[in-house]
Amino acid sequence: MRAVIRDSEGADTESVALSVILPCYRAAGLAVASAEALGSFLQGRIPHWEVIVVDDGGDDFPASPFRMDWGAGGSVRLIQLPKNRGKGAAVAAGMRAATGAVRIFTDVDLPYGTAPILLLESIIRTRRIHVVIGDRTFPQSRYAADLPVMRRAASRVFSLITATLVTGGFFDTQCGLKGFRGDVADALFALQRLERFSFDVELIYLALTYGLEIKRVPVVLEVNRTSSVRIGRDSLRSMADLARLRLNRFRGRYDCPQLEELVANECSSVTETL
Repeated sequence: MRAVIRDSEGADTESVALSVILPCYRAAGLAVASAEALGSFLQGRIPHWEVIVVDDGGDDFPASPFRMDWGAGGSVRLIQLPKNRGKGAAVAAGMRAATGAVRIFTDVDLPYGTAPILLLESIIRTRRIHVVIGDRTFPQSRYAADLPVMRRAASRVFSLITATLVTGGFFDTQCGLKGFRGDVADALFALQRLERFSFDVELIYLALTYGLEIKRVPVVLEVNRTSSVRIGRDSLRSMADLARLRLNRFRGRYDCPQLEELVANECSSVTETL
């Protein structure tokens, strides 16, 4: 079965400056409210934008979920996956459907608010940074104290293992706010193999493997209304996924001439201007 796509009135996809992806599962009411709040925030601030809600196999969206008319400035659309596959699969579906020069994903409850989306967009657009990620470990960030003790502890253990074995010192791989240049997103999400919560680790691992420029920014948790994480089950899955990363690399499943050429061309361009 193929994904079902439903659109509101929208901007010309050939000139989209910013795409924002909101993955969700059985959170239709929240997704609609967040998408329309985000659209209202972006309208007038970004010339052409799109918000893409990706329903990961839920069953609670009405036939016509979006009622706001954004005119020529932007659009909100819904992609419905035929079955539940995981947050990583939902984000990938949204990224592959997106057309923005900058593409950002965040959690459906907008836990860090809307302002950081403009910050990520500006950094990527003006400085041509490949990847920009929220980082909850910065001193300026406010996050961990708002979480249950067990979830906080599990997150720290997983982060330590990941930073030691996979990401070379990047301790916060799981922050639900990440942005990509459009051409980089095309290449990275074509390589993505992990479909559940470890997909963030995979993306950062791939970015580091190919020498992409990654910038971290502090985040402030404003709301924390949704989490489908089950500590025991998902911790075991995540550990297994870390092993799959190495296996995928060994099997050549992460080979990407497109990324190699992109990095080589940009390094050459920088060298020529020095």
